Amino acid sequence: MKVEIAKSTSFKLPTHCLSLARGEDNRFYAACFDGGIYSLPQIRWSRPVKLAEHQNYASGVNWSSANRELVSAGYDGRLLWTNPETKKTTREVKAHDFWSWQSTISQDGRFIASTTGQYLCGGYKYEPASEKEPSVRVYDVLTGKEAHHFAHIPPVESVAFSNDGRFLAAGNLMGEVRIWSLETAKEVARIETGNFTGWGIIKGHYFTGGIFSLAFSPDDSEVLLAGMGSTRDPAAGNGKQLWERWQWQGDAPERVASANDSEIGQGLMETVAIHPGGKIFAMAGRLFKGQWNTAIFDLSTGSLLAATDTKMRVSKAVWNEDGTRLYLGGSSGQPKEMKDIEKSDWGKVKVLKVAVS
Repeated sequence: MKVEIAKSTSFKLPTHCLSLARGEDNRFYAACFDGGIYSLPQIRWSRPVKLAEHQNYASGVNWSSANRELVSAGYDGRLLWTNPETKKTTREVKAHDFWSWQSTISQDGRFIASTTGQYLCGGYKYEPASEKEPSVRVYDVLTGKEAHHFAHIPPVESVAFSNDGRFLAAGNLMGEVRIWSLETAKEVARIETGNFTGWGIIKGHYFTGGIFSLAFSPDDSEVLLAGMGSTRDPAAGNGKQLWERWQWQGDAPERVASANDSEIGQGLMETVAIHPGGKIFAMAGRLFKGQWNTAIFDLSTGSLLAATDTKMRVSKAVWNEDGTRLYLGGSSGQPKEMKDIEKSDWGKVKVLKVAVS
């Protein structure tokens, strides 16, 4: 298989883009540091349009095909339902007392899941304290009512629905993934991998890293994990650019593949996205040292197929409908002074052309 990457276009946003969603007619939406939920322009030189606003960082934006609305999440702990045509917020739910780290929507658009949790010292080994509220909540998009809540060890940084909508997976700071059946509301699998967690001994003494992104394989038999390998300096972000693929069904989950050391560098990988064709996946994030911060891998073999340094921090990667474009949300040139944080358009969405042959 051969993959080629080329830059297509880019869009400016007021602040860092933490999340992206693809809606109808290939329209894209962004969630940003300033709390704004934006509609990306169809024409490059047009301005993004603010549709809704959270009271703190907007950490997630999701499109529901079930009710044709956006459901966003933020560090204010709220979920907002927004009609992108009228620019009106139609429903608000207080989901968490703490931040929503990540949110995702089921493929049929019926359920929205959000994760939370604050890292507080739980003992002399600095292990995380027990959760003060359910770390994972699931809501019915059509009614806004809670459908499930699940326990985990906070902070829970990533969440994903299976493609068939029957299962939910969530990963945390300590490299633990829990998978629940949404039919029985019971935990059905637990993955424990210490490769994504580091203990800081330089500048800070605490655990760092975690599983920042999850995705189920096309047949739902495996789950893909992405984040950063162990680092001794929490402030540097100098761990491995890491992904792992796990077979989660059966008596004992088993790691079946992981990033090849000869093909990766160092940096925090924040997002993973499987191609609509199901044979390749993209991983992207923030580069510390190496050749790339965005790469495409063969899903079955794990081989690196193509890579590029986008010269930006990437927090979210989303494919367009036919897989010919990869949208990357993030930023470049973050202001150094707080007084300048909202004075310049330092948020960015970069679009890459991807040719697969």
